[in-house]
This record gives sequence, structure tokens and C-alpha cells, in this order.
Amino acid sequence: MFDYKLLSALAAVVEQGGFERAAQVLGLSQSAVSQRIKLLEARVGQPVLQRSTPPAATELGQRLLNHVQQVRWLERDLGQSVPALAGGSQPERLRIALNADSLATWWAPAVAAFCAEQQVLLELVVEDQEVGLKRMRAGEVAACVCAAERPVAGARSVALGAMRYLALASPAFVARHFPEGVQAERLAEVPAIVFGPDDQLQHRYLAALGMHGGFSYHLCPSSEGFVRLASAGLGWGLVPALQVEAQLTRGELVDLLPGQFLDVPLYWHHWRQGGELLASLTRHLGQAALQTLQPIS
Repeated sequence: MFDYKLLSALAAVVEQGGFERAAQVLGLSQSAVSQRIKLLEARVGQPVLQRSTPPAATELGQRLLNHVQQVRWLERDLGQSVPALAGGSQPERLRIALNADSLATWWAPAVAAFCAEQQVLLELVVEDQEVGLKRMRAGEVAACVCAAERPVAGARSVALGAMRYLALASPAFVARHFPEGVQAERLAEVPAIVFGPDDQLQHRYLAALGMHGGFSYHLCPSSEGFVRLASAGLGWGLVPALQVEAQLTRGELVDLLPGQFLDVPLYWHHWRQGGELLASLTRHLGQAALQTLQPIS
């Protein structure tokens, strides 16, 4: 059986960013909180906390935190149906993995009203859309936005829509590398910009044009930084159309191959035992995504 006093101590230390604040929230001494963490580690036989500043959960610790969170969601549902059992009105915290491009474009407007109405706090983990599901598989997050359709065991997936990417560069870059006009077959010969090692968008775009093999590129793990590098003329890259409407209108960026784009499908994954809170967020996101994302073909 789980000892929820020990698990609550772990959750408080991580959520409050330290033992001192955790002790204040729990109404205990700092020494008592430390003893509870040590007892929990003794029972599970391995560390649950990395003694860093601020403390961070180990892989096992994060799985335990997810369990605590799911229990809280179920208790929240029960408290709403049986008000006499409801405790305080502290906001719930959801740990969600999503890709940087979603965070830079449609995500915030989509969840703002929901978080305010439901008293929800978010802890966002940024991962490339191709690999975000690994966080769910490891039990590290309550939900994720990623490009994989098939859910992990114990979870569900819902199609949100597709994010449309355009191959963009600055006018100066085009003038320097394509003085006679952009030639698709030469894109692999000029510098590109890639988000990170897991980012395969540029590779897939070139493959769709019939080009396979290597190409030179800058690495930039920031959606905003990616656009700034492209606007400054360092390279060309695939950018969400939602993110650069103003730059395209002002002529700071140009579409290299008009009509040629890449649609990346996005799916929302969440645990089945997430209670009404996650179910409600799922319904909310489904409606919000219809307003901004492309239909998945």
C-alpha cells in the first residue's frame, strides 16, 4: 500500500522548489519533510529526488508524482460530486509535454480560459513533436501534444489537426543564393536551419522534392530564435505559417516554393484515469484546435 503522507512530501518538495517551502505548505518542520523523503526512498529502494537546486524528481520519483496527481484528479471529481468531502481550493497542476512550435503559436490562446475557469496550473515540458510521446511512455507527464497517433497503454489519443509549415527565408538570403530565382533542386546546397537532432521536417521536405542525403544546417532549439535566424538571412527553414503571418506580410520572410508545404498532424494524448479535469481539457482543446489548425488529411 502507498503511504500518501510520504508521496505528498515528495510532491510538495518538487512543486514548491525546495524543502523549506514544502515544509511551510505541509505545516511540518523542514527536518520532518526530509525524513519523509528518506523513508520513501528506503521503501522503494532507490532515490526519488535529485538533490539539486531546485530539487528535481528522478525517473521513479516522477512516476510517483504522476500517481499522486492522478489521485488528486479523482479526489477533485469526488469533491465536486460530494461537496462535504471537498478540501481547499488550491489550483491543480498539470504536467504536459508539447512541441515548441505549438507553444509559440496556438497553445496559449487555446488553454488560457480553461486554466482560469478550472483553477489549473501548467508545467510544460518542451519536446519535439516526433518524440514527445516518450514522456507519456515513461509516466512523466499527464498528457502530451505530439505527431504520433497511437497512444501508449493506459492512455487515449485525440486528433487535434495539422500544423502547416512553409519553407521560408529572408529576401537577402534568396538574393545571395538564388539570384536567378529559387530552384527547388538547389535547396540542399544552401544552408538550412534545423530545430534540433530530432527535427526531421527539413529532411522530409527535401525528400518530398526528390532530394535525399545530407545537407548543411544551423541548429537552433528555439521557435522564436529559429524565426530570427531565418529573418537575419542565416539559412532557410520550415516555419509554422501561424507563427510568421506578420513577417510574411511585411516581406521580412518569403515563401521559397509557394504552394509547396508540409502538414504535420498533431494528436493530444492523455491518461484514461485522469478524471473529469483531463476529460474536460480534452474537449476544450478539440474545439480550440478547430479554429487554428488545418484538418488532418
